[in-house]
Amino acid sequence: MSNLRGRLDGAWWPCSRDLTQELSALADTLDPLWGRVTRIAINPLHWPPVPLKVPVSGHVVKVGRLTELDPHQILLSSYTAGRWDLLVIPPETSAPAAARLMAAASGSAHSATTASSLMAAEQALHGGSEAADRGRDREEKGAADGSGHFGRPGRTT
Repeated sequence: MSNLRGRLDGAWWPCSRDLTQELSALADTLDPLWGRVTRIAINPLHWPPVPLKVPVSGHVVKVGRLTELDPHQILLSSYTAGRWDLLVIPPETSAPAAARLMAAASGSAHSATTASSLMAAEQALHGGSEAADRGRDREEKGAADGSGHFGRPGRTT
């Protein structure tokens, strides 16, 4: 179930490492936009602990731990729209770095780029010099609903 294609549909920038809260908010936001999220898969490397299920408005979403999945990626499934592969931007990332990563993950020029290669390129080009105040960065990120997600909702597989 790993993403051998390397294609990303966008990015997700959670506010914290509380995966139960963050995944619930993400699925709740995406349900009306992309169709009901039925399953989420994440590599547990950067996310201890990973919940087995998360509550979403009106239903529960199962969460899988896939060590073969890129550790900087999340996979969301839906009966309606298929599969989405999103780059996971760490919560502590500065707003300028997150904006660059979101643009790169959703840009058509990078459709064959893996999540880990985008994270490595960001680190190589900009290093850790942008570890700015997290509260200010979250206000500047530009997501009107505060969910921390960004992507291309139209792709299905």
